[in-house]
Order: sequence, then structure tokens, then C-alpha cells
Amino acid sequence: MLLVPLFCLMSTALGKASVDDGMHAKMKGTIGLITDNNSRNGKEEIVAVKMAMEDFHHYSNQSFDLQIRDSHADSLQAALAARDLIDTQKVEAIIGPDTWKETTSVADICSQNVTPVLSLADATPDWSTLKWPYLVQISPNQFKQMKAVAAIVQSFEWYNVNIIYDDTDSSSTRMFSHLYRDLSVSGVHISNVLAIPPLSSSSLPQELEKLRNGFCRVFVVNLSVSLAINLFQTAKELKMMEKGYVWIVTDPLTSLVHSLNSSTISLMQGIVGVKSYFPEIGLQYKDFYSKFRKKFSLENPHELNNEPGIFAARAYDAAWTLALSMNQTTNKKDQTLLDKILLNNFTGLGGKIHFTDQKLDPSDTFQIINVMGEDYKEIGFWRNGLGFSNIIGQNAVFNSSMKELGQVLWPGRPWGTPRGWILALSKPLRIGVPVIDPLKQSVTVIQDQTDNTTTFQGFTIDIFRATMDLLPYHLPYKLYPFNGTYDNLVKQVYLKNFDAVIDVSIISYRYQYAEFTQPYTDPGVLMVVPVKSKVDHRGWLFMKPFTKTMWVLILAMVIYNGFILWMLERRHSPEIRGSMLNQTGTMAWLALTPLIKLDGDKLHSNLSKMVMVVWLFVALIITQTYTANLASMLTAERLEPTVDNIDRLRNSYIKVGYSSGSFLKHYIEKVLQFHPENMRNYGELEEFAEAFRRKEIGVAFLEVPAAKIFLAKYCKEFIQAGPLYKVGGFGFAFPRGSPLIPDVNKALLDLVETGKVSELENKMLASEKCEDTEVNGETASLSPNSFWVLFILTGGTSTFSILVYVFRMNYANSEEKTIWRLTTMIIQQCNHAKRRMSRKVSDVAENPTTSSTTHATPTQV
Repeated sequence: MLLVPLFCLMSTALGKASVDDGMHAKMKGTIGLITDNNSRNGKEEIVAVKMAMEDFHHYSNQSFDLQIRDSHADSLQAALAARDLIDTQKVEAIIGPDTWKETTSVADICSQNVTPVLSLADATPDWSTLKWPYLVQISPNQFKQMKAVAAIVQSFEWYNVNIIYDDTDSSSTRMFSHLYRDLSVSGVHISNVLAIPPLSSSSLPQELEKLRNGFCRVFVVNLSVSLAINLFQTAKELKMMEKGYVWIVTDPLTSLVHSLNSSTISLMQGIVGVKSYFPEIGLQYKDFYSKFRKKFSLENPHELNNEPGIFAARAYDAAWTLALSMNQTTNKKDQTLLDKILLNNFTGLGGKIHFTDQKLDPSDTFQIINVMGEDYKEIGFWRNGLGFSNIIGQNAVFNSSMKELGQVLWPGRPWGTPRGWILALSKPLRIGVPVIDPLKQSVTVIQDQTDNTTTFQGFTIDIFRATMDLLPYHLPYKLYPFNGTYDNLVKQVYLKNFDAVIDVSIISYRYQYAEFTQPYTDPGVLMVVPVKSKVDHRGWLFMKPFTKTMWVLILAMVIYNGFILWMLERRHSPEIRGSMLNQTGTMAWLALTPLIKLDGDKLHSNLSKMVMVVWLFVALIITQTYTANLASMLTAERLEPTVDNIDRLRNSYIKVGYSSGSFLKHYIEKVLQFHPENMRNYGELEEFAEAFRRKEIGVAFLEVPAAKIFLAKYCKEFIQAGPLYKVGGFGFAFPRGSPLIPDVNKALLDLVETGKVSELENKMLASEKCEDTEVNGETASLSPNSFWVLFILTGGTSTFSILVYVFRMNYANSEEKTIWRLTTMIIQQCNHAKRRMSRKVSDVAENPTTSSTTHATPTQV
């Protein structure tokens, strides 16, 4: 403890010397810096802050007193340093420290003394500024770095990871929670979690040994540099840095990997890192880079690498932010230094300096590196919301997969991508098969007692074998019969009696014991009931071939055509004359004749014959269609469910059946809400049919595969009723987190897409398929839509004929009247001429001279 004040005095003198050298003696203000002087990031921060003070002096001719205190990576020492800086040195603001644990102690003292503190910790929680109003996070939040890790894991299709994190700092715990969430969203399962306390070097080999004995070979590491070095050294000794392993590391290790010596780098060959990114370009950075290397080498001669990292850039920006804020003058007397700090908006070495809610805007771009040889290689970048890219800039092209960035050197230097898991099989997988399956077509277990052999057959067995054949590797397995319920069968996976089980329904509560593949059958439950005739009033069946509208239209056409024929034939056939009753009966007979016989009475008018021919043609088609439709209705009886409403069924006393040993008992009772007293369980499908016939049950609830087989076998007796209840489906069950599930799911998808599943299902149903499969089919009544052309034809012909008839009658009447007038006129003229001739003859007899004269001069007559 006595060394601390002495070291503080030395560091203070060093800080003052670095600022006073070549500067004015009068200081603008005092700035404090709290960091771990013995850490690499602390050394970089000290040099960077001094450089910022010097550069700001050349920029504005203003000088600041810099007071540096060593926290020794201890929260108590950090608190004491903050108290000394505020009370003794009268600092106006403090920069640092790096860890959240130290920051909480410093922020508490600074807030009590109204002194801003610019924290370099990169995992400040959201509520921190509410508790400590003078706390400002100058380091951007790194939680999005976990999204980049999840994107890497997802790119290489690793579905299981082990997580190793630092248990010494609450910020690391928060990082783990974000990592867990982002991996879960990506569909990645956390196989194991190892939290390393600070003094765990003795137990670390045993903990890593447990992880090595597991199947997962992907490790995500979020540790401090010292703990990470110890981890990789132990992993190297346990041969966990060889082919088949994957190591993904995050900050703070990756941001300091440039400072590691060659012996430490040799322990990390092949690891992939997500590193905080800052643009190492521009004249400003080049000037900073060259000056930093010289100054860092002078102050830290024992450090082999003198290149600046993200910690140096952030410390430089923090010091520049404070210098700008303290140097500003304003007329607003009530504006505090904290307000000035939060108003900064410029681009620093580490990126954009802009505060929101007293926090620097979070980072959304990270660098992906790969450790190889004596250094690391930059693979590319990841940007939140865009993905991976080889470059950053306007010409950047982003991809969702890291595979697009190029070749990665993995531990053991393999050319291909590691699988991410290993299945150490000393013997074939033990696969459990249910013996009590009511669907013999799905699974049939034949046990031969003579030679003690067991044969497995059926649809599910064929699906499982085809799936195993499509795996990208050979996976030996052996089938074992299990005589018990399906729930107990799934529990055998949890109890490790089986490595997997097949032919089980995917139900939510079973996930506590196992994890399931995707279903290979249609999911759901169907309600099956007996059928009954859909025609209740068979006495009126003769009316069913046509709709009511069709019958009305036929009657209208009969009346209309009968009237037309009566009009056309009444003048030619004396037998249709007489009383009104006689004429009406004759009219009906003429219209109905084409419907009951093809040769009608002899007609006299040509127009009548034309009407009759068309009406005969239409009547022939109508009668033949009626006969065919009626015959279809009589031979193909229409059926309907005896019960089709589940609400009415639930309130009745009808018994319902379900399969023994299945989840349906729980589903029917709890979900469909049937009373247990009305429920009956049966084994094989034949038992359901017999129960229906004996009236023991009126309804059966079957899963879709069972319902398909049952309806195919008894299609003339039973029918589906009600909706499809979406539940589960049949699948394979594996232990939770099994690495086989993704590959098995892909193989099942290949089976579905190639049509193999449908082929096997059709093969299963072929032996049970009835000839009359359309049990729900019904011959529909015919409407006028099917005959409108014929009705227009006969109606139009009849109308045309009556119009011609009327026209001819009017024309004939008009012609008769004209001839009569002409005849009358001729007769009248003839009579008039006769009378004139008679008078002239009498005149000649009385006066001959006149007569002779008249004869002598005929031209005068």
C-alpha cells in the first residue's frame, strides 16, 4: 500500500512534464486519468491522452494539467484514486477506468462531487446514467459484437456451441446474456457454458476436459487477456487446438492481439476473432500512428509491439473531447461542463463522437480476423443489418455468410471447414422402435422366438432407413423394440437408454425429454364418424336430377310450345276445335308429345313441323340427361357424416374413441374438452371399426396417418368429419442439443423434395385402397345453365314460327279484300256498260238517220 502514493506522485510528475514541456505555465484546467498502468490497454491510454494534450496545445495554444492514477485493476484503488483527484488535485473531469466494476466506484464518487467521468468501459448498462448523472460513456457499446459472433456461427451451419466467459465482471455477464439471445435467435443451441472465476487455474483443466468429452467442438470465448492466455495454454496441452475444433474470440482479447508476443500467438493458431473496428486511414491517423510508436517505445521499452490499438484511439478521443469542452467559452452561466461534453459532435480517431443519453452511439461495424503465424490476418468486416464484406466503404458488397470472405485457417490447418461436432461412437446408435403401434402399416415388429431375431418393417422404418442413407457420413445404428407407451419411449432418450427413437408424435411437453426432427407426415388429428345417406326423402328423388329453376323453365317451355302448336294447327285440324277444355287438352298433348314419345301426331302446317322438330330435339336431350342423372343418383348413393359438429358432439352422450398409448387422451380431454367418462381407447384400427359397428363409439379421433389408412380400408362405412386439428406430426426424437438433428432434417427435406416420402406413403395405402374412394361425391342437380342454348333454340324457333304465321294471316286477309274490290268494280263497270248499250240500241230503232249517220262517221261515236 505504501507504493501506491509514491507511484501516484511519480505518475503525476510524469504527466505534468509531458504537458508542460514547451507549453505555457498557465493551465486552462486539470484532467484526471484512472487506468491500470501495468496492463497493455492502460499503457496505450496513458500515451494517447498525453499525445491528445500536446496536440490540443498546438491546435488551440491551451494547456491542461494531466493527473494520472493507477487503479491496479481494483475497484477500491480506483475509488481512492478518484477521491484523491477530486479532493486534492481539484480535477474538473476524469477519464477512465476500463472495466465496469471500477467504473461503478469512480462514478459514485464523481456524481457526489458533480464531476464528469468519461468511462472507457464498453458495457455500460442503460440504467447507469440514471443512477450516476455525471457518468458519460465515451467508449461505444459493444453488445452488437455478439450479433457478429452469431452471424459467424450461422454462416458455417454450426448449430451447437460452447461458451466460455469471464465471471469476474458483471459486464462480461451482460455480454454473455446478449450472446445467448443472439445465438438462440439464429437457431443455435448452447451445449455448455463455462464461467471462469479469477482464481480458477487449478480447476480449468478439469472443466475443459469435460467440454472435450462432449460432442460440441465450437467454442466462443469472451475473456480478459490474462484469462484467455491461460485458457489457450491449457487447451493446447489438452490437444484442443487441433483439427476439428473451432475457437471464436471477442474483445478485449481481439483488440489487444497485436500486442501479444510470438509464444502467446503460437497458442492461438487458427482462432477467428471479432475485433472492434476503427478506421486506420487518413492523415490524422498516420500522424498519430507515427508519433504514438515513438512515444510508446520511449515510455514502455519492454513492450515488443508499439502499435496503437482501439484503446489508444478511444483514450485520445476522450481527452480531446474534454479539452474541447473545457476550452469553450459561453455566455450561458448555467451551462455546466457536462452539458458542453454532451454537445460534442466530431469525428475522432475511433469514429464518430456523438452522445445520446450520455452514451456514445454504439458500434455497428466489427473487424473479422484470423490468427496465423506470428500475427493475424484481416479477413473482412461485419456490419449490423448488412452482413459480411471484404471492404468498408461506398463500394462494399455485403453478404449474409462469412464464407464469401475467403479461406479461413482453422486449428490444425485443415483445408475444409470443421464440422463443429464429433460423435465418438464405440458402438452403433441404439434406436428405439414402438411395439404397440396401432398402425401395422407404419411399424411392424416381428419377433422370432426360435432364433431370437427381430424384424422391423413398415412405412416409418423405410423413411428412417432412407434418411440415414442420405446423411453425408456413415452412421451405424441398430433398431431395438420397446414395449411401452409413447411417452415412456421418448423418456428413454432422456434416460440415455436409447440414442434416438422413431415413430413418435411431436408434442410440446415431450420437449423436456428430447428434441425432435421436423415431421415426415402431415401433422394433425382428424375426426372419423360413420356415414349415412344424404337423401332423407327418397320419395322425391325423381325431382333431384334437375333444380327447381330447371323444372319451372321446362314447364314454361311446355306451355309455350303447346300454345304455339295449337295456334299453328287450329285452322287445319278440325279435331282440335271445340270447347275451351278440349282445346286446352289438345294444346298440352301437342307440347308433351316430344317428352314421352318420339313420333308425335301428324301435323299439317310446315311451321308446326319446324317447331315440333326443334322441340323434339331439345326434348330428346333433356329426357336423356334426366335419365342419366337419375341413374347416377340411384347407383352412387350420396353419404354424409352422422356427426359433423364437435360442439354438439361434446354436449351429447356419444362415446369417442382414441388410440391406446398416444397423446390423444390428453388432447381430447384437455384441449377438445370431452368428459373422460365418454372416452374409450383402442389398439389396432380394426378395433375401431368393430366398436363403431357395435355402437360402442360414435366418433374416433385419429392422427392423420392413421386416419388415412382407416378411411382407405373402410371407405364405404366411415368418413372424415369436422376440421383438421393441427397437432404435432410424426418425427424422430434425439437427445436435446444433438448435432445430428440438422443433418437429419436436411435428409428428410431431401426425401420430401424428391418425392420419396409420397412414394412410400402411396405404397403403404395401396393395399388398403377401396375401389370406391369418392365416398363424399354427390351427383349435382342440373340447372338451366347447362341447357340455355337449347331453350333459346326451341323458344326462338317457336317465336319465329308464330311471327311468320301472323304475318301470313295478315297478308292473306289484305289480298282477299283487294280482289273483292276489283271484282266488284269490274262487275259494276260491266253492268254500267250493259245499260248504256241497251239505251243506244233503242235510240237507233227510233231514229234510223241518226243511226246511219252514226255508222257513216264512226270516228264521232
